[in-house]
Amino acid sequence: MPKGTRRPKATVGGRKAWDGRFREKTDQLVEAFTRSVTVDFRLYADDIAGSIAHCKTLERARVLTSSETRTIVRGLESVKRELDRGQFRFLSQDEDIHMAIERRLTEVIGPLGGKLHTGRSRNDQVALDIRLYLRRQLDQLHAQLIDLQRVLVMKAGANRDVIMPGYTHLQRAQPILFAHHLLAYVEMIERDKSRLRDANGRLNVMPLGSGALAGTNYPVNRRYTAKLLEFPAITANSIDAVSDRDFMIEAVSTLSIVMMHLSRLSEELIVWASQEFQFVDLPDAFCTGSSMMPQKKNPDVPELVRGKTGRVYGHLVSLLTTLKALPLSYNRDLQEDKPALFDALDTVQSSVQVMTELMRRLKVNREVLKRALQGGGLLATELADYLVLRGIPFREAHSITGRIVRAALDQGREMTELSLEEMRGFCERIDKSVFARLTAAAAIDHKGQIGGTAKARVEQRIKELEQLLS
Repeated sequence: MPKGTRRPKATVGGRKAWDGRFREKTDQLVEAFTRSVTVDFRLYADDIAGSIAHCKTLERARVLTSSETRTIVRGLESVKRELDRGQFRFLSQDEDIHMAIERRLTEVIGPLGGKLHTGRSRNDQVALDIRLYLRRQLDQLHAQLIDLQRVLVMKAGANRDVIMPGYTHLQRAQPILFAHHLLAYVEMIERDKSRLRDANGRLNVMPLGSGALAGTNYPVNRRYTAKLLEFPAITANSIDAVSDRDFMIEAVSTLSIVMMHLSRLSEELIVWASQEFQFVDLPDAFCTGSSMMPQKKNPDVPELVRGKTGRVYGHLVSLLTTLKALPLSYNRDLQEDKPALFDALDTVQSSVQVMTELMRRLKVNREVLKRALQGGGLLATELADYLVLRGIPFREAHSITGRIVRAALDQGREMTELSLEEMRGFCERIDKSVFARLTAAAAIDHKGQIGGTAKARVEQRIKELEQLLS
């Protein structure tokens, strides 16, 4: 539910727009079971925008006079103001937001309101509204992701000289810059933004004018409608236009990947903030305590983001399952697409917002990270590469280094604590130059290729991203 809006409440009303064919009134159980206005209420602004464009298209097709068009448009704008202010009174026969708006329009301007639906079905009307709404929401999420990237780049820049252990298999592997680690998430989010743009391109196609499934008998200019609504293209098949929800599935698939990336970041923050690691301090304002244990500082925000990721995945599976066996064209099953889409959007947007602010206030424990560089054989690969540069094949260098690491472990020492003579006992090609290579700073600086963790490369990438995101 958008901010500033109130969930609709129904009062008893009159007839439905389609009840002419029926002898019996709709059962109250069916009324409650089929009513979707509490869900699709958030589409009201898009529905009115689409109706105004449709009205103007009908005028151009000479179905409506210019006077009728002006009256209908003014009436729609009046209804929108009521909805914006929370003054709209919903009735029990309002199955959805589309029928509620049309019913109220007729109350405001009289029988002329009944002309608005000429040449239009709820099938193509709903398809249009969802596309308008989703287009706007994906643009908003794109902007939020840029904000998150900016915060990550800022945090990387503020800690550009901090070295930390890099991990594979959650085991210490090689020294890396903390900034390099954070920038990995910036790259992930850049791909997320690209997927959002791709998805936006495929949803940004105008379906209005497709009717229920076969098109319309009126000479409406669909390209004119598309221009009014700023669609660069129109659908080419009326059956596909009213039954297609691929664009929703693609959007929620992209949302799922965004959440997967946020969940990976959350997992690392949870681990890093633990007493066992203490690499970072999460801001108090983004943590909670225990109702029983006074000492606890729980990372609830990243834990919830991690948990909500499964929720968004579930919405993707829900949409795929709803669509998997539907015959063409429209079926009422498609009413169930909107709860999944809306909740996925709400969940992702709120998760991005809260993670952006958490990362902005995150504190990096530099001294702890510095101490974490000791032990674990972080420089073993540096020694193996040193031997390769001395003319030894890599596999042999790997084996020699492994034996040196094993000998140091057996003695309870660091590899770098071994004397030159002890190292030469494993390989005579080792000389005193080895010790200049076996430091965390040297290990960092030797990774100078594009994409490496060398300070110069990371600094260059920070500057590129600052410019890109500005």
